[in-house]
Amino acid sequence: MAGRGRAPGFGVLISAVVAVCALLVSLVGCGGGSASDRAEGEVRRLLDRRAAAVLDRDLAAYRSTGSTVGFGNLRSVPLAAWSYELTGLRLTGDTATADARLRYRLDGYDPAPVVTGRVLKLARDADGAWDVVSDRPAHQSAQQPWDQGPVRTVRGERSLVLGIGQSPEELRGYAELADRAVPAVTEAWGTRWSRRVVVVVPESLDDMAALLGSPASAYRGIAAVTTGEVGARATADRIIVNPDAYGVLGAVGRQVVLTHETTHVATRAHTHAATPLWLSEGYADWAGYRGTGRTPAEAAPELARTVAEGRGPRRLPTDEDFAFTGDAAALAQAYEGGWLACRLIAENWGEDRLGEFYRAVGAHPRRAGAVEGALREVLGITPEEFTERWRAYLRVQFG
Repeated sequence: MAGRGRAPGFGVLISAVVAVCALLVSLVGCGGGSASDRAEGEVRRLLDRRAAAVLDRDLAAYRSTGSTVGFGNLRSVPLAAWSYELTGLRLTGDTATADARLRYRLDGYDPAPVVTGRVLKLARDADGAWDVVSDRPAHQSAQQPWDQGPVRTVRGERSLVLGIGQSPEELRGYAELADRAVPAVTEAWGTRWSRRVVVVVPESLDDMAALLGSPASAYRGIAAVTTGEVGARATADRIIVNPDAYGVLGAVGRQVVLTHETTHVATRAHTHAATPLWLSEGYADWAGYRGTGRTPAEAAPELARTVAEGRGPRRLPTDEDFAFTGDAAALAQAYEGGWLACRLIAENWGEDRLGEFYRAVGAHPRRAGAVEGALREVLGITPEEFTERWRAYLRVQFG
């Protein structure tokens, strides 16, 4: 009797537990985590499969993850790594938006991965599995070359050229110039850099700007720029060409531009926040013009004109002078002034001492005192004395 007396209460308790567990199953999955957690796991596995399909060049496997848009654009791109890191997931019924970091490396060229934000739209298929509907750059993230169309690849001896909407002949021309730029920069800077470059040639100025995640107005008239993390020991640098501005240059001008940008790749690890633009851009121009036979009057026409008119600069260019504000003449004078400052050092103290000066500035922990300390320690001169010698040098060159 005592045992039977406890039975009804025990049965009610069991029923209550079953009911609660059933309720939890419907809400979060009893013992299996929330619906959101399950979806995150499913999406991570989906992105892993999609990344593996890219690396394996497996169209069928890629198709099994959803949309194949853009897969063919990657066909000729030599990839050593490709992975997604899920950073956020927003669920809306049978659709979702995934935020992710894409990391990829070009085989034989990238010592570190490119990291870029992506937004993937997802939807459940008839079987309830997630499919990728679209994969686009995240807000404020730049496009990648394959976002703009099929990528054509040309390999040089020391270069890899990725082109969109460009002919093989045009891309081979870029590779030849890059192959000449690498040894020229090595002769000036030294061998302690990768001695390989990646050049990206989009179809237009607008496409170049999209690859940089900036408005086209910021690059109009600029033939090329180099991307990469300043001060990094290992970074995936890209020389991105503005085909509109580059196309109007002559043979020497094209070589100077690619050698200039290749210099930025070589000096990347020694270029820090302490390095003023007159030095980083001036050194790149010095390496670019080195050996071309171009005289200061030929290579620095804007500065030559102002000095001849008695309006020569009283100070070295500031970083603000290198901002593109629509005044092309002022911008040209900033580059020309930096180049001639580096040329002055190379002629009076020697090319090796110029490189030593560059490294000494970059080794400083902050901008304040960096140039002053390097001038004193490497060149044995004060900033005031150097500025006066630079101004006198301009008068000699253009007087």
